[in-house]
Amino acid sequence: MYTHVELIEEVKVCTDALQPSTLLKCQTVVHKEDGSDAVLKKLTMAPHPVTQAIIDLSAGACGGIACVLSGQPFDTAKVKMQTFPSLYRGFVHCFVSVYKQVGLRGLYQGTTPALIANIAENAVLFMSYGFCQNVVRFVLGLDQCTELSDVQKACSGSVASIFSSLASCPTELVKCRLQAMHEMEASGKIASGQKSTVWSVVKNVLRTNGPLGFYQGLTTTIVREIPGYFCFFEGYELSRSMFAQHMGRDKEHIGVVPLMISGGFGGACLWLVVYPIDCVKSRIQVLSLAGKQEGFLKTLMGILRNEGVAPLYSGLTSTMIRTFPANGALFLAYEVSRKIMMQQFAL
Repeated sequence: MYTHVELIEEVKVCTDALQPSTLLKCQTVVHKEDGSDAVLKKLTMAPHPVTQAIIDLSAGACGGIACVLSGQPFDTAKVKMQTFPSLYRGFVHCFVSVYKQVGLRGLYQGTTPALIANIAENAVLFMSYGFCQNVVRFVLGLDQCTELSDVQKACSGSVASIFSSLASCPTELVKCRLQAMHEMEASGKIASGQKSTVWSVVKNVLRTNGPLGFYQGLTTTIVREIPGYFCFFEGYELSRSMFAQHMGRDKEHIGVVPLMISGGFGGACLWLVVYPIDCVKSRIQVLSLAGKQEGFLKTLMGILRNEGVAPLYSGLTSTMIRTFPANGALFLAYEVSRKIMMQQFAL
């Protein structure tokens, strides 16, 4: 005979108006020797707030790893096409060109900083997400036990993205420079023969601009993230709600495929809204390698004046193809790992 615990749902109760508690509704499944099962349902207290924050941070890190591993080649193509739109006719041409020039490893340039960036960004994002939900309740004058609507959760995600920007900007700068190093040399913007390793890029930034050099493009990153993550969480929560309504279940039990589709839909909503801003951010972070780069507005106006609107959407196709497996994997890894950790602390 053996047993296992399944987390059914989280229930908020207001035993204290200032410090609401969360109960975990669990069921212990007892597998008997005769093949029958007995189900014992119980309520247990949720982990301590510090432990809860660590769980959210760890689950976010798991989501970040899954996101990078499933979408890195498409992200490389996106950055190359955003920075040098005239070099590539489309994402297929970009893939083929990179493969011929550098081989398969060229599509995985910047994977190490991308992993660090996504682990840091998503860990901070999801850890801040719960805290920001309480901030939204406070601002709206809601009881701390009130379940937020999809739009209110999207607002929470939008505010949380400000904190995640501080974690992601330095590593994104290193990633983007590594991804576009070949094109920078080919265009004559930097001397050829430079090392394209994470450490060489880090040393160059520190030598040229000091520690603050890692935050080139921070303003643009925050401008991108605030509306982007509103759309990200709104699309995700709205899609989950629609699946739950259609299937006649609660949002926590819609299954793997609907969960991944919801994550992909959230990612698609994000990129459709913020892609031009992301293009400007990539230009600032990559071209600053050749010297001082203008800020967000001047870079944007320079692109519009000299190249038109089309370059702002260069690489969008590869991004939209990437978003469903990458963001689907992100939310699947986050939800599954968080549920497993919550079960362990519910014992």
